[in-house]
This record gives sequence, structure tokens and C-alpha cells, in this order.
Amino acid sequence: MKINKTNAARLLDKAKIAYELVPYEVDENNLAATHVAEQLGENIAQVFKTLVLRGDKNGLFVCVVPGDAEVDLKLAAKVSGNKSAAMIHMKELLPATGYIRGGCSPVGMKKALPTFIHTTCMDFGYIYISAGMRGLQIRIAPADLVEFTRAEVTDLILT
Repeated sequence: MKINKTNAARLLDKAKIAYELVPYEVDENNLAATHVAEQLGENIAQVFKTLVLRGDKNGLFVCVVPGDAEVDLKLAAKVSGNKSAAMIHMKELLPATGYIRGGCSPVGMKKALPTFIHTTCMDFGYIYISAGMRGLQIRIAPADLVEFTRAEVTDLILT
């Protein structure tokens, strides 16, 4: 089966970063990362979701967290230099990032945003992130993702 490359994949190619495109079956009624992990037959702790937040001082930023975790808004605000932060509204996602819900990648957004990745990503040889469309994931070494996105690896989730 031929997999069409997404913009995120092309950017990783250009940067000569190793990755693998991994397709999965989309369920439009269940866009949760837990569904993606089940489809991939992978540990949910290795399937990361990309969330876009708005801080009260510094505007938009990105949090990449394990698929079954919930971002701690207080921690996210603190690491991003804000007093408070909230998830952006769904209708803002496409105009702000170029991506839709269930297909938002930390790679290749319209504009590079400050990016924060949860510390557990470094516990694995590889993690999965969205390839920029529903039905396709990127399997990538966490260190490569961190370097490419210039992300800060930090604690971001509610425990």
C-alpha cells in the first residue's frame, strides 16, 4: 500500500531525520489516542497527542503528552512563561496550525510554536505522533523529535 507523504513527513525528510509512517484505521466517532494505540497494537504511553494551548501572556504553544494523560494546565502555563493557559477552541485549530482534530502534528505547523514534550517520551526508543492527518502516525526517536521541534522536555501531566 502506498502511503502519501504529509507535510510533516517531507519536513523530516528534508532534515534527514529517520522516522516511519504507520497507517491505522480511523474511527470518526473515536479520535482518542487510546483508539490509535489499540489500532497500532502499541503501548498508550508511547502514543503521544499534540495539544495546542493559549497562554495569557505569550499566546499559542504546543504540549505533546502521552495519549492517556491529561495536560496539567498550571504546569503548562508555568513552563511556557504564562500565569494561566487553556486549550484553544476546536474552531481555532485549523487556522492556527493547519491541522484538524485527530491529525494535529507537532511537526510542520503553519508557524513554529513553542513546544513542550512530556518527560516520559525519553523512556522509549521510539514514540508515535500524528503525521498531520487522521489515519497516519509517525514513529520517531524522541530525541530526534525534541531536536527538530526545538522542544523543551518537561513535566506536563496531571498525576
